[in-house]
Amino acid sequence: MRKKVLDMFRTGDGKLHLLTFLLVCGIFVCTGLCNGMIDSLNKHFQNSFAVSKAKSAFVQFFWYIAYFLLALPSGWYARRFGYKAGIITGLGLVVFGSLIVYPAAAINTFWAFMVVLFIIATGLTFLEAIANPYATVLGPPDYGVARINFAQTCNAVGWIIGPSVVGWFVLSGTAVANTSNSNLYIPYLIVAACVGLLALTFCFAPVPDLQPKDESIASADGQTSQRSLFTEWHFVLAIAAQFLYTAGQTGIFSFFINYVKECSPLIPQTFAGVVADHFPDGIIMDGRITDKGAATLLSLGGFSLFLLGRFIGSLILRVAKSHITLGIYASINVLLMIVIVGGKGNGWLAVGALLLSFFFMSIMYPTIFALGIRGLGARTKLAASFMVMAILGGALGPLIMGMMGERHMFAGFLMPLICFVGIMFYGFIWPRFYCRAGNSNKDGDV
Repeated sequence: MRKKVLDMFRTGDGKLHLLTFLLVCGIFVCTGLCNGMIDSLNKHFQNSFAVSKAKSAFVQFFWYIAYFLLALPSGWYARRFGYKAGIITGLGLVVFGSLIVYPAAAINTFWAFMVVLFIIATGLTFLEAIANPYATVLGPPDYGVARINFAQTCNAVGWIIGPSVVGWFVLSGTAVANTSNSNLYIPYLIVAACVGLLALTFCFAPVPDLQPKDESIASADGQTSQRSLFTEWHFVLAIAAQFLYTAGQTGIFSFFINYVKECSPLIPQTFAGVVADHFPDGIIMDGRITDKGAATLLSLGGFSLFLLGRFIGSLILRVAKSHITLGIYASINVLLMIVIVGGKGNGWLAVGALLLSFFFMSIMYPTIFALGIRGLGARTKLAASFMVMAILGGALGPLIMGMMGERHMFAGFLMPLICFVGIMFYGFIWPRFYCRAGNSNKDGDV
């Protein structure tokens, strides 16, 4: 059994890359932590700067537009200088951005914080553009999807921690909202210290510049054709699916606190007493979940299910066809979104469906990523950059969702419902386009 696990990280030359993989997992914890923190900032800036839901979505816009603008440059950087240099550069940018939260808090304007978030997201773009494809090459190609899902499980650990880290420093535990940004630099100092330590470790760690296998069919003279990436339809549609996924996921994460505050019924006094006995003060006030309570539910409920989904999904994907699993998970989320759109009419059932949607979103990003870059060989680093650019959906989705849900938050969840329909179709039809591109794995058994 132990040998089977280790074989997941052993390349064709017999070398074991488990240590390198574990360090890459550290990168995913970092990216998840930073991404999780901005979901609490969305709600906090609604309070501290008195902005609308639509304007607060600029938190996600500035965050994810960095992915769109810097994805290709970061991919070029990785191709020019290698995986290791790209990773260290990305970590350094995250440290720098986290440190300048302090002067941004002194300036204390909404747009000053947007600039800081853009810088941090620039560093994360380098990490995402490199770490995702790198996880797929640290062992046999057949285990690429399972490996990236396992690595992304660590990303979910960061997502769990992120909302609480910000929530406990800046979100209110009473009926009166916190309108101060004076403590916001504290969680980012913690991030700077942790990420700085990780960057130092990578300076001395082995990070081999491995190249993925090209699965295109060779011509009669033994040469493998290098068509344009945009003739590889399984890749082109993966970009569209990833755009839809990041739009839906980011929208759900961003407006989770708003939805729970707006649509959850009064909490029975007996249950509220049990919560008060086992959790710190400030979770429930006068029978209602507070901002801090909703952030805690997002962290301990939603992102814990996200983590569980990643872990179980990585096991399922070792034995199941990944495109079929993706299609089934997306189908379930379509049904859950229908319940969520019911809003107050569905009460706790809707809140439960919202939490459960995290479980079924869990495998989507890494699975779409792995399916999209499958069989691209030397073109993988460039393809990964385009895949990261698809995170633009995370910039636009919350803006659309915020406008749709300005009066009633549940109406905004029509946006992720549509997104999951598109992802469902991509999962079920993926083999047709993978084989049409001339790949050698004709049965699409991935």
